[in-house]
Amino acid sequence: MDPHVQTGSGANPHTGEVALGINGQMLPLKLTLGALAGLEAELRTGSLIDLVSRFENGRFSASDMLALLAAGLRGGGHTLSAADLATADIEGGPMQAARVAAQLLARSFALPELVTP
Repeated sequence: MDPHVQTGSGANPHTGEVALGINGQMLPLKLTLGALAGLEAELRTGSLIDLVSRFENGRFSASDMLALLAAGLRGGGHTLSAADLATADIEGGPMQAARVAAQLLARSFALPELVTP
């Protein structure tokens, strides 16, 4: 696990959640099916698989990152839009936002770990 990605403040990594410090609060982000559908509709080019590929290859844009984080916030039950997020105070700055966005994608598309007794 990336030590820079926050999982505290109610974020449950086992359900695909990550947390990001926004305007002084640690908020959990999660890509629910509804949030993914909204993200897919919002993407101007390509599909979700294209977005995952851009993050894996380090070729994502600031717009990709804002759309992904806003979708994660919606999935986590928050109402901040991409426009709100663009002017928000992000703990750790743009690099932390990028780390959290990448971790959010990774957790959302990873196969669940099998628990053995």
